[in-house]
Order: sequence, then structure tokens, then C-alpha cells
Amino acid sequence: MRIFITGGNGFLGRHLSEALRAAGHAVTAPSSSECDLTREGCFAPWRGVAFDRIWHLAAWTQAGDFCLKHPGEQWIKNQQMNTQVLAWWSMEQPQAKLISIGTSCAYAPELPLREEHYLDGQPIQSLFTYAMTKRMMRVGLSSLEKQFGVRHLTLVPSTLYGPGYHTDGRQLHFIFDLIRKILRGKTYGEPVVLWGDGYQRRELIHVDDFVRTAVWLADRVDNDLVNIGCGYEHTIREFAGLICAHVGFAPENVAYDTSKYVGAKSKCLEITKLKTLCPDFSPTPLERGLPAVIDWMREHHLGKA
Repeated sequence: MRIFITGGNGFLGRHLSEALRAAGHAVTAPSSSECDLTREGCFAPWRGVAFDRIWHLAAWTQAGDFCLKHPGEQWIKNQQMNTQVLAWWSMEQPQAKLISIGTSCAYAPELPLREEHYLDGQPIQSLFTYAMTKRMMRVGLSSLEKQFGVRHLTLVPSTLYGPGYHTDGRQLHFIFDLIRKILRGKTYGEPVVLWGDGYQRRELIHVDDFVRTAVWLADRVDNDLVNIGCGYEHTIREFAGLICAHVGFAPENVAYDTSKYVGAKSKCLEITKLKTLCPDFSPTPLERGLPAVIDWMREHHLGKA
């Protein structure tokens, strides 16, 4: 197949591009400078090229408290990006199936994180703007399907982890931030201070598991939304304990700052639909997947004292 990927140079994008190319597909994955999705005409270089699949991974966001500091910009830029993709798809690439990446933060915290609730209730305020742009993408997909009969799929991941994470200085997702802080505590004797009380809970899925499952679903499921996660979560203290055990750092030397931003207290996707669609789904156990990421972080993200 001929496949176009937005956000192909991101963490997920690089893993997805590699997997698709290894499977023999022709992949076009331009950088943001080659295809600025906030500008009209950004797809002009591919006019006349027919794609079989479009994977829309690009989003203007970062981890940590980024969403708190940039809500206005997030709304404008993500809406511009989504609208450009939706218009190009429906008007110039209607033969292509569009697979879009949703977000778990779109779910209202008081409701089960189950697919039928994706548009129900209100997301938490700290992530509200970003979450709503993802909801609007879902509405756009459904609306264009109704009018033009195009095919689509939305995949909602839990937090992805794996080797090859960003090294460009942006804020790190929580698991990479934990690893880096504990590695620096072990290597340089720096204080290790984690945000919150450590009892907030998070779910992880290895990026290779997500890519493999996403590609499988893209071949088989149309016009739907599917969560992809492990179905269980751990406390930040449990994650820290696993990291400390691997690097040889005493967990009692980890401090917690309850004044810092922590986001949702719990975030675990309901994956009944996934297990029904993909009964052989078997995610990598954290105890096996995490050590390789720690070792990769030691080489690429440790920095100097």
C-alpha cells in the first residue's frame, strides 16, 4: 500500500513508519517543515498522488504542564491541523482510509474510560483544550463519513513507552521523566523529587505493542473508535520501585512534592472491545519492557552533572 503519515518523525511515528516499511509498504512521512499542517496548501506537493491509508498522528502538545500554559495556542493549532487533514482526505483522498490517534484524556474522569463515553461529560480542566480538539477530530471523521461515505478509524492509546523517545529537550512523559530523575540520582547523586504524592495511577503500553495492534485493527475495523491499552495500571511509587530496582537506587531516597501538577489521579482504559476484536492481544509485561527503556534512557537522556 501507499501510506501517508502525519507526525511521522515523532515517537510513535518513527516506530509506525519503520513497521510499515518493514512490511513492504511505501511510506511518505514528511517532517513538519516539509508539511506544515497549520497552513493551507500544505499537501500541495502530493497533489495527484493517491494514497491507500492516511495515519494522522500529528498534534501540537507536550507532556507535563504544557497544556496548562498553552490552551489558546493548542486550540488554534490543533484545530488547524485537524481541519487541513480532514479537508485533504475528504476532497482529494476519499479512497484512503484515515486512521487518527485519539487521547485518553478526552474521557471524563467520572465515567468509565470506555469507547461509548469518548464524547460524554467533561475532560479534566488541566487538559480540557487538548482533549476537546481530539473530540472534535472524532466528530469531523464521523461527519465526513455520513456525507461522503469515507472510511476511518480512531485509536486511543494509553501512555506509550519504549526506546527511541524524543531527545530534543521537550518535556518528558511521566515514565521517561521518572527514569531520567532516578538515573541522575544514581549517577550524580542529585535529589530525586517526583511530582505528587506518588499514589496517582497510570497505565502504560509498549509502543511496539501499540503499533502491531494498530496496524492489525486498521486492516479490519472501519468507522469505529478502539482503546488500546493493557487494561491495568500502577502507582507512580510502583513505577519508581521498578526503576530503582533495575538501576540500584534506594527507593527510600525518592521524595514526593505534593505541590506539583499531577493531572488525573487515575487513567486506565477499558479494553473489552479490543479483546473482543483481537482475542490474541497480549501486551508486553512491564517487568520485561521497562528495563530496555531504562538502558536506552541511560545512553540518550542522562546528560551531564
